Amino acid sequence: MSEKILVVDDERPIANILKYNLEKEGYAVYTAYDGDEAIHKALEVNPDLILLDIMLPLKNGFDVLKELRTQMTMPVIMLTAKEEESDKIMGLDYGADDYITKPFSIRELVARVKANVRRHEMNLASENSAAEIITSNNLSIDLMKYEVKKEGKGIDLTVREFELLKFLAKQKDQVFSREQLLERVWGYEYYGDIRTVDVTVRRLREKVEDDSSNPSYIMTKRGVGYYFKGE
Repeated sequence: MSEKILVVDDERPIANILKYNLEKEGYAVYTAYDGDEAIHKALEVNPDLILLDIMLPLKNGFDVLKELRTQMTMPVIMLTAKEEESDKIMGLDYGADDYITKPFSIRELVARVKANVRRHEMNLASENSAAEIITSNNLSIDLMKYEVKKEGKGIDLTVREFELLKFLAKQKDQVFSREQLLERVWGYEYYGDIRTVDVTVRRLREKVEDDSSNPSYIMTKRGVGYYFKGE
């Protein structure tokens, strides 16, 4: 069965172009043109991935994402019309998995869609594997339940934040460059903005560290990349 993609963009010519090119790749593509329709269609179709524009009638993309994340966990790629760092941070904070800035190449967008769908399928498959919990000091990471607790208290992470934490924690003290993390966690080999990694690390530190400016878990190796500090 083909993976289902929901394209949400109020500019119908753009939505139609995306629909045409994704259908050529074998995806079943659905469209929505405003925020209310996007929520209704997502709940009806249960897509494997959503391409979500920020500037939408009725409800903007951030509000749509915030509402959907209370019920759904599929990857969401935000479509932004401008290179605004604040938009990207807000999207990631609300639970977006990635963003791509207009104008974009169809080749790049398709590559990101494939990477995110593949990663999501791998995560779903791993849920059927044996339970595993990683602990470090007062932090515990339940790989099967996608739960993180600190001193027994749950921490609310986005899917991408959890994936990054899981990847680093499973390979304690091993340093990974931003490019390696894009490839291994996001699934990108060539495409991808390394700032995505920095933003996600920053948001993750704000949630799991006592002091995000003086981290104890997610460490920076200056000039190289990031690693998870072992006990």
